[in-house]
Amino acid sequence: MRYLIDAQLPYMLAEVLKSKGYVVIYTDDLPEKDETSDTFIRQVSMRENRIVITKDSDFLDSYLLFGQPPRLLLVTTGNIKNRQLLDLFRNNIAMIDELFLVHAFIELTNNDYIVHE
Repeated sequence: MRYLIDAQLPYMLAEVLKSKGYVVIYTDDLPEKDETSDTFIRQVSMRENRIVITKDSDFLDSYLLFGQPPRLLLVTTGNIKNRQLLDLFRNNIAMIDELFLVHAFIELTNNDYIVHE
């Protein structure tokens, strides 16, 4: 799968996913870097068939109202240490990636992942 990571998450997350073989871009890789608009992120996700990984609930609203981005991984861990967040991804990304083959909206919590229909 191909992912686009929003600026609210640490850049190291992109490095972790890349090290596991995933195709990832981080908002800092885009022309406007961390000033990239949500609209542009949605456009890139649709054009390049990327799953948006974010903590920003605006993406959830847009997904529910307009189906954009087409696939969403919403991180709802609250404020946790980056190491804990990276460990959550290391431990769950393989299953989450597989779930995205048939599902469009997945939530990652402190303890688990939730598939939303």
